[in-house]
Amino acid sequence: NMSPMKLCVPGDRLCSTEDCMPGTGVYLRHGYIYSSLAGYVLRKNEGEELPVISVVRETEAQLLPDVGAIVTCKVTCINPRFAKVHILYVGSTPLKDRFRGTIRKEDVRATEKDRVETYKSFRPGDIVLAKVISLGDVQSNYLLTTAENELGVVVAHSEAGAQMVPISWCEMQCPRTHAKEFRKVARVQPEYLQA
Repeated sequence: NMSPMKLCVPGDRLCSTEDCMPGTGVYLRHGYIYSSLAGYVLRKNEGEELPVISVVRETEAQLLPDVGAIVTCKVTCINPRFAKVHILYVGSTPLKDRFRGTIRKEDVRATEKDRVETYKSFRPGDIVLAKVISLGDVQSNYLLTTAENELGVVVAHSEAGAQMVPISWCEMQCPRTHAKEFRKVARVQPEYLQA
């Protein structure tokens, strides 16, 4: 079993040799294990007395969403209780594997939680910025929240198929038809939308 990964740079002191055994991408000095490259720290319990600690380069790491991580996801379906999403990125790193997530009705926003309606917050196909609040079960279904100003829908397309423009924290507008649609809008930096 692998614990969530931490980023490190060369020379980071990872742990004492009393707590871990050195794996790859690390070196020993004065009873401590240090990282020898920039990447992710992996601790694996392989049935030995001590976990083996290794560092793998970012490109080799199978990144896993961690609690507190900001993730970019795409809404796949909604019902009155929650929205189901596919997690596409952790931070700015694309995921190789499909991870599924759920945004429950009570985790959509911080205020007036009892008045949240999921279909006025998200629609299938929306790209949403969310934060991981608990790790997945066997189906790798992560619990996510958008209950912060910076979190919520960042890209949405209108019924007419145009990319909508946010006009408030709860509405977006189609530039083609000028129709307004309800969303839980993320207050994002403009440069994010250009990406």
